[in-house]
Amino acid sequence: MINNSASKYLLILLLGNIVITAFHYTDNFLNFEHYPDPSWLTQDGIWMAWIILTVCGILGYVLYIKGLFAIAYLCLGLYSITGGLSPGHYFFPAHEAFSVKMHTFIWLDAIAGASLLTFIIWLAFLQKKPDCIAGNN
Repeated sequence: MINNSASKYLLILLLGNIVITAFHYTDNFLNFEHYPDPSWLTQDGIWMAWIILTVCGILGYVLYIKGLFAIAYLCLGLYSITGGLSPGHYFFPAHEAFSVKMHTFIWLDAIAGASLLTFIIWLAFLQKKPDCIAGNN
């Protein structure tokens, strides 16, 4: 059985993540040459990754509403990396200094992803729902 209050908070966190990552990934796409990234990442790879991961997050929410908790948490956890990996920009040499906008997008994205992941962990483990942990739905 789903917790209606939890599902509302989950939806708010998911929608917040979608909006924040949309801004960050759009900025990454439009200003690709200004963001340091791994050599294997392409400009088209940015929007494709955003679409795939966002669909995964939305699917996770739908599965949560349907009571399929184990797979929902897996999908939502995968989606949370959309923002959680944003500080990875700092591990690659920058061609120029990050702008305030770039820092802001990176950290808003990271905070949003971490918030979603934390909430998912809370739902899955601290509420001690045996069905989601054991995979019995």
